Amino acid sequence: MKFKLDVHTHTIASGHAYSSLMENAKAASEKGIKVLGTTEHGITMPGSPHIWYFSNYRVLPRELFGVTMLYGVEANIMDYDGNLDMEDSMLDKLDIVIGSIHTEVYNVGNVEENTRAFVNAIKRGKIDIIGHLGNPAVPVDYEEIVICAKENDVLIEINNSSFTTSRPGSFTNCKKIALLCKLHNARIVINSDAHFCTKIGEFSEAIEMLQSIDFPKNLIINDNPNELLEKLKKKGKLKDL
Repeated sequence: MKFKLDVHTHTIASGHAYSSLMENAKAASEKGIKVLGTTEHGITMPGSPHIWYFSNYRVLPRELFGVTMLYGVEANIMDYDGNLDMEDSMLDKLDIVIGSIHTEVYNVGNVEENTRAFVNAIKRGKIDIIGHLGNPAVPVDYEEIVICAKENDVLIEINNSSFTTSRPGSFTNCKKIALLCKLHNARIVINSDAHFCTKIGEFSEAIEMLQSIDFPKNLIINDNPNELLEKLKKKGKLKDL
């Protein structure tokens, strides 16, 4: 599998990543990535950008090095009610929104509470992708979340970084999630979650896992970057594309 879409990446603006926007875009171009999403951490994450950073995305070009650029956020799910750490008015202006739980800013509860946090966040209608769901530090009912995501046209992320440098112990959980997505015909997106430019478009561990369970290619949105762009346009985004 060779995919041309990577929409969960970070730059130095996130505080704990190491490459610039230009470096990431150039790396994406060199690796054949056609659509690159820059999704800096939401404003409650230590070291994250000021809210003005996100409101000023409009000065950035839609294309760099031949790569279509999407400018968004990895918003933090803050509580069991599914509240995010950025106002709806700001989220509505962004190209793409990933909703994730980070233990740095979220009080981890039991399975029911954590599941409720994800489900409520999905039902708010502002999230396009649920990020790194397989984190073993945040136990949840995967099936309930997968079904909710499908019903609300939200993609489930298979995060390659979870297999390599982040969130140790995620492999088994991610495999369970993928099997549930296969069972329920729920769409997924494979992302690098790159925090350094050389990791852009690196999906090998995630792809190997998906191949091991014969995951249907038609459920992987990376196979057709234009499909994601059209999905976002239907939500009223990307009006300049």
